[in-house]
Amino acid sequence: MDTGLLVLRLVAGLLIAGHGVQKVSFRLGGNGLAGGTEEFRHDGFRGGRLTALAAGGSQVGAGLFLAAGLLTPAAAMAAMGVMTVASTVKWHNGLWVQNDGYEYPMVLVVVSAVLTLTGPGRWSVDHVLGLTPWPLWVSVAVIVIGPASGLLTRVVLHRPPAPGRRTPHVQAAD
Repeated sequence: MDTGLLVLRLVAGLLIAGHGVQKVSFRLGGNGLAGGTEEFRHDGFRGGRLTALAAGGSQVGAGLFLAAGLLTPAAAMAAMGVMTVASTVKWHNGLWVQNDGYEYPMVLVVVSAVLTLTGPGRWSVDHVLGLTPWPLWVSVAVIVIGPASGLLTRVVLHRPPAPGRRTPHVQAAD
């Protein structure tokens, strides 16, 4: 079980971190901070550069902490928050990723929730520091607060579309 948790943490955590690196730099195929800022503006978010930095920084930090198994509940909560925001952006495209849907961000939210419930395993910084196991109420709180913070972020930072402007919708070919 510990080996499986290690692999899950490393893959999911490093993918989340890599996605954040793309938002704020030219590394890993990113378009730099200007590109990340434009992506958020295009998706209808206020805050521009600060929003891109906060989202990218949250993804990098949450991903690296998840990969290391360090402060796993806090890392999972941050990951669930940013991935919930990503899900809301893609919601109108439906579930499946081939239509730019929310499938992938939803998987990362679920993986983060699972790591909160199971703990990071023996091969983690949390285990070395004696921080595990944590009480069930901590896991439940993380699973509620993480996505709720993403939804609150969406409500606070998202601008409604201008009159006459429609959000693009990608449809699957028959």
